Amino acid sequence: MQTGKTILVVEDEKSLREAVADVLRLKNFIVLEAENGEEGVETALAKHPDLILLDLLMPVMDGTTAFAKIRADAWGKNVPVIILTNLSLTDERLNKSVIKDKPLYYLVKSDNKIHDMVDKIEEVLKTKETA
Repeated sequence: MQTGKTILVVEDEKSLREAVADVLRLKNFIVLEAENGEEGVETALAKHPDLILLDLLMPVMDGTTAFAKIRADAWGKNVPVIILTNLSLTDERLNKSVIKDKPLYYLVKSDNKIHDMVDKIEEVLKTKETA
């Protein structure tokens, strides 16, 4: 049974993108995948997912640029976005972009397991089953 919620995973690292997508599908989410920022923006604006999991360092178009383009769209202004990266917020340009575009969470890949990411997604979308 699907949750009816669609998640867009924008991640250039194929093994991580597929692993996250697989776990989300097991949790009954509809999953869209994009391997770079440009593809992520196109998919987001065409499909209007319920949440976007967005990497920052990617080829073709980086995540900060993609995030700004999504936020510039009328629909994209309010879509929940979780940043997924190995960058620290000490980079001033990154820090300003992240603050300006207002992601819900900023998850450092090396500090979070896939199930931690899924827990955050479920928390944001309030799809977790209550015991």
